[in-house]
Parts: sequence; C-alpha cells; structure tokens
Amino acid sequence: MGIGSRSYARPYVGGGGLPYGIRLLLIINVAVFLLQFFGFNDALTHYFALRPAALVDSFAIWQLVSYMFLHGGIWHILFNMLALWMFGRELEATWGTRNFLRFYFFCGIGAGLCIVLMNALFGNPNSVTLGASGAIYGIMLASAVLWPDRIVYLQMLFPVKMKYMVMIYGAIAFLGSTNMNSGVSDIGHLGGLLCGWIYLKTPMLGGSRRPSYGRRTSPTEWIQQRYKAWKLERNKRKFQVYMKKHGSDRDRPVN
Repeated sequence: MGIGSRSYARPYVGGGGLPYGIRLLLIINVAVFLLQFFGFNDALTHYFALRPAALVDSFAIWQLVSYMFLHGGIWHILFNMLALWMFGRELEATWGTRNFLRFYFFCGIGAGLCIVLMNALFGNPNSVTLGASGAIYGIMLASAVLWPDRIVYLQMLFPVKMKYMVMIYGAIAFLGSTNMNSGVSDIGHLGGLLCGWIYLKTPMLGGSRRPSYGRRTSPTEWIQQRYKAWKLERNKRKFQVYMKKHGSDRDRPVN
C-alpha cells in the first residue's frame, strides 16, 4: 500500500452526518449568537464574557466556560464553527463524544486561564475576551498530531499538510501575542495549542481505562495503537530483509 492511499495522507473531504457532540456545540453557539444579534449582546457580554478582573475579584469562574459560546461578529463565529465542523467530526468519531467534549472544554478552559494570567500580569485585567478559538486551536492541533500529512486548504486556497497549517497559525499567534491590545486573543490561541498538547501528552488526561467499542478510543489509546502498528510493520520489514538475504545464500550452488 502506497503512502498516498493511506487515510492520514488523503486530502480532507467531508462525509457522513454530524456526531452528537459537534451538533450540540453548533446549536448552542448559533443560539447564543442569535441572542447577541437580536439585542442581548451587552447583557450577555457583561455577565458571560471572560474578564480577568471579574474572575479574580468576584470569582466569576463560569466565565471560563461561558466565554466560549459568545462571538464578536458573523465572521468570528463562522470561522470557528467551520473549523469545528471540519476538524472536530473525525476526532469525535475516533475518540467518542465524551472524550471529545472533555478535550474541547479542557482546551477552551485552559486557554481562558492563560488569558486571565497574562492579562493580570502584563495586560489589562478589565479586557473582555469571547469566542471558541482556544478550543478550536486545540482541535486543530489534535488533528495535526493524528493526521499530520493530511492535505488541507489554508485560507480555502493553498493546499498544505495539516501539520504545516497548524505551525503557520501557531507562528502567527506567537508573533501577535506581543501586542496585548491588538483586539485578537493570540494568547488564547497559543493557550489552546498548549493545552491540546498537554492533554495528548498526559495519560491521566487523554487515557481511558474503560474498554473501547468499535473505533471509538481515547486520544492516548489511539496514538499507542498507531505506534504499535508502526513497530509491527517495521519488524515485519526487517524480517523480510533477513529472510531474503539468508534465503538467497542457501540458493547458491556449493562446490
């Protein structure tokens, strides 16, 4: 089998229906955005957007979750929900709904904590942050880890491998993070990437002791299975080379 025919090297193509977790997140995000659009934006932003000063002074810890369901405009929510649909479906199909949602909120909440910490230390504690971008960046990182050579289209135009696309977005976020007042939460983007990496590298977070059913496994189990399959294939090739070498020696005529 050539590498170009393997699933992780194919271009991303849509297919199948929406899994439960993705569908639930899309419905809630769109419903909240409609409330914002039809006149409740100020109230929702005041109570549910992430504000470091409110979290520290008033212990408004719900904002670490609620800020992910608020968005700053049509293009903001459109990009986030499109990325959630594109890269989240296969993750949920692979991991299962519970593991996928756990990962989603781990990245989103972790990104929120990074935003609070950095603004409390270096930025504006009264700044307001909203959007699911931290969680979305975590999902893109996970997709790049599991399917690094899959072809995706950067800005819907330029074909690149998934791992390079995430590197490009990460570099942009890193360069933008030097300006805390840019209006874009680059700290949140970097925080989502960092939390996604921590989750995938920590067995206590990504591992699951429960038996898996069908193709649904936890992120760590899936990576371990891929590694075992790679080792098995490598040992098989070594054995074939060994047999070919020694078999050819036995076939030679001896005087």
